[in-house]
Amino acid sequence: MAEAVHLTVPIDAVGRRLDAFLSEQVDEASRSTLKRLIQSGGVTVDGRSSRPSARLEAGQLIALAIEPPPAPSAPIADAALPIAVLYADDAIIVVDKPAGLVVHPALGHADDTLVNALLARFPDLTEAFNGQRPGIVHRLDRDTSGVMVVARTPAAAEALRAAFKARAIRKTYLAIAVGALQPPEGVIDAPIARDPRRRQRMAVRPGGREAQTAYRVIALLGEGTSGPAYSWLRLEPKTGRTHQIRVHLKAMGHPIAGDTVYGRRSRIIERLALHAWRLAFEHPATGATVSFEAPPAPDITEALATLGWRVDPADEA
Repeated sequence: MAEAVHLTVPIDAVGRRLDAFLSEQVDEASRSTLKRLIQSGGVTVDGRSSRPSARLEAGQLIALAIEPPPAPSAPIADAALPIAVLYADDAIIVVDKPAGLVVHPALGHADDTLVNALLARFPDLTEAFNGQRPGIVHRLDRDTSGVMVVARTPAAAEALRAAFKARAIRKTYLAIAVGALQPPEGVIDAPIARDPRRRQRMAVRPGGREAQTAYRVIALLGEGTSGPAYSWLRLEPKTGRTHQIRVHLKAMGHPIAGDTVYGRRSRIIERLALHAWRLAFEHPATGATVSFEAPPAPDITEALATLGWRVDPADEA
């Protein structure tokens, strides 16, 4: 079923092209797809069809419907893939996803994902979800390690998705950022949208979707040319935008170490130094508040060790 999208043109988008504005606001479709949709009459502005080049006015109401992509073939179970199960019951599975593992099958990753590993360990997921993205209610980027919750039943999946949408799930991350983040504690409140120059990236942009990330500096580490070279951080995203933590730290001038999309290669770690440390939420079956943690991955602790820091759980609590 097509997903209906309704947008109101903000003041800062006045004068912008319709297709350019939609490409930043609608993640589910490319700019070329949106252009074809506009040309076919599938996009209305104040109830009337328009042109891709139409210039926007404040307060206009834009409506469109995005067709979902074709359902992929059912993924294949693969017991050889690494997966650390932190907890499992009849409703949920909690795993510690390793860096480098894609969450679900996509172009270029048909059978080497977390989903393939889950199906080998928990074959009942195939029947419960008809084989399509079984139990996946959120995701981590490929190079992000840490805690993920997976639903084991459709009812649990529905409850968890609703909790994520309502921002009722508390997510805590740890990261090594380049430079000394100042002030040492605060909330980054900056809207995020698709980067118009590189659509694979996101960026802080006026008129984007609201996004807030709370952070606290645990320690300043290493010696740079003008002070500490790195910040060891605890972060809590209050919203769930694509690449949110990475984009917000980039916008602050302190990209995550090893982030080759929003920063550069690092001498202390070979991948993105971002770890999903803790998830706390209401159990979808019992209603009890539960919390799960995964210690920082070995490559992150090794990177910290090279900077003279020993990870202590009390520092992240």
